Amino acid sequence: MSFFEELKRRNVFRVAAAYVIVAWLLMQVADTLGPALRLPEWFQSGTLFVLLMGLPLAIIFAWAFEMTPEGLMLEKDVDRSKSITRQTGQKLNVTIITLLGLAVGYLLLDKFVFEHDHSGEIAAMATPSIAVLPFTNMSDDASNEFFADGITEELLNLLAKVPELHVTSRTSAFQFKGKDFDIPAIANQLGVNHVLEGSVRKSGTLVRITAQLISAATDKHLWSETYDRELDDVFAIQDEIAQKVVDELHVTLLGEAPTTRETDGRAYALYLEGLHYLDLDGPEFWPKAQALFEQALDIDPEYAPAWFGKAQAIRETANWGNYDLDEGTALAREWANHALELDPTLTEAWAMLAHLTLIYDWDWTEAERLVNEALKAGPTNPAALAEAARLNQTLGRIEAARRYYDAALASDPLSNTRLREAGVAAWWQRDFERAEALFVKIEDLYPDGAWLGDRVAVALLQG
Repeated sequence: MSFFEELKRRNVFRVAAAYVIVAWLLMQVADTLGPALRLPEWFQSGTLFVLLMGLPLAIIFAWAFEMTPEGLMLEKDVDRSKSITRQTGQKLNVTIITLLGLAVGYLLLDKFVFEHDHSGEIAAMATPSIAVLPFTNMSDDASNEFFADGITEELLNLLAKVPELHVTSRTSAFQFKGKDFDIPAIANQLGVNHVLEGSVRKSGTLVRITAQLISAATDKHLWSETYDRELDDVFAIQDEIAQKVVDELHVTLLGEAPTTRETDGRAYALYLEGLHYLDLDGPEFWPKAQALFEQALDIDPEYAPAWFGKAQAIRETANWGNYDLDEGTALAREWANHALELDPTLTEAWAMLAHLTLIYDWDWTEAERLVNEALKAGPTNPAALAEAARLNQTLGRIEAARRYYDAALASDPLSNTRLREAGVAAWWQRDFERAEALFVKIEDLYPDGAWLGDRVAVALLQG
């Protein structure tokens, strides 16, 4: 009997085929679990290495041993007249066919359910996704616009704490404020399958909040509710809206649903007004924002979001030269740390500390610890993801940096900053086609960015 025929008789080829299919399926599982569980970068490559090392061992095992009615025996000790390799081979054939069926099923699921986007239609997602659009100010006083925007942002932040729910960042969602777009078009641009919208009316201490959850695929209301409450009850309203969204989207929570950090109603109104001035993004507005946060803290000294608001305001003021840079940075750190002492779930505070440690201290070890804390608090938060990307870029881990920049862009798909970061990361990796597409998208969304013309031209030339 030839060596080739002996390999067939001992089922070596069948064992190798079954091993390869099982190894492929395990790699798909590793590819899915790695990002989801925030496993280290070496996890997938390590899995591949172990599986590759296992293949020759499986082949040697199949050659040297045989399964008999008495159990596993060395092939040389088996009486050929009593060998059952033919029956074992038939069982292996059934196993291989079953494994191939699983592999084909996974490929079809991956192709047509999880990732594909047909002709611009909204892609089906394994994870429920939502955008919280700016709530409309229905108050007689136009100055209450800040209150409506603040309620929107607080709801968005609350939902973003649900790890099982993908929530589009504020920057991208607020691109549609005051614009007349239909819901499916907005959802398609933001890459989500649900939209939460509503209105806010505030009169003295009375608040009316209307919220409605809409399916992007059908443009139909899944749920709608109107709340008439006192200002101090606004936190319970936010928690109830968040819980309704979770229930309607059939999100299976791995832990308790997050709840709003409550405070005095007057402090909350001052905090929301401070956010308004902070978001106006100009050196003349940040001292006003800081003063409002301080007024809120006079009422409730343990309100963590206001402490972080102060940290943001002083940092921006110092960065623009309107306050001593070293002193402003030290205060920002102090206040952000105090906010985290009061509420360790403030993702942006962890991200700020990571950023300051990275760019001012050059302490890569401590920066990495802080980045990991930010990702633990907000695994899909674009600020946390961007800091993770920046750290990996600094450490020369270009592939990891690109993955984090792309993940930040997925959470904030219309952000000028996130588009630019993802475009530059693609440029570094000589993926000029993707870089060009991202730069062109920035030009379309932000035509005033004249510098991009040169960047696109370079990407085209290098591509």
